[in-house]
Amino acid sequence: MSEQSPIVILISGRGSNMRAILEAQLPVTVAAVISNEPEAEGLIFAREMGIATRLLDHRSFPNRLDYDKKLIDVIEEYAPGLVVLAGFMRILTPLFVNHFKHRLINIHPSLLPAFTGLHTHQRALKAGVKVHGCTVHFVTEELDAGPIVAQAAVPVLSQDDENSLAQRVLNEEHIIYPRVINWWAQGRLQWRDNHTVVIVPFDNPQQALIAPSLNS
Repeated sequence: MSEQSPIVILISGRGSNMRAILEAQLPVTVAAVISNEPEAEGLIFAREMGIATRLLDHRSFPNRLDYDKKLIDVIEEYAPGLVVLAGFMRILTPLFVNHFKHRLINIHPSLLPAFTGLHTHQRALKAGVKVHGCTVHFVTEELDAGPIVAQAAVPVLSQDDENSLAQRVLNEEHIIYPRVINWWAQGRLQWRDNHTVVIVPFDNPQQALIAPSLNS
């Protein structure tokens, strides 16, 4: 539970999902917000909320592996039960991902497995899909391919451009990411194997729901 296992949030920019998590007043202790970008606006908001912040600029390291080794050390100072990627714009090494196995989550702006990687809204519009959305998933070595915990869908409207679609998806991100972290804090996220996460209901633990849970 959260009292024994705080969370650490990683950001690179304005940190809107981090802000949504903090403003949701979840039963978790946010031990620190860490960024790789000195100008990340989210660091200012975190400080204003009384959260410890750390800057670890990737430009100060000769390669990705050395950076991730140091990042592991910094994160582990807070002994988190969960590491939350909230717009952390770094491709993580297998060393980092495996170190935090089963305790590293991310939110991705598409309905995975569709549109992994970058520019998801632009690609969704180009593909002509009728439904788009976002996904909270555990992180594995394969990009955007870890076990899905929850998804939220939005319709793609005829008048949508990239910005309007992105904003509606972001609104859903701000709802489902705090919800998933709350499930974790309540002990409701359980691994059944290395590939499946289930959501355990309060009233009947035997009726665990296999993720994803669309807009639920």
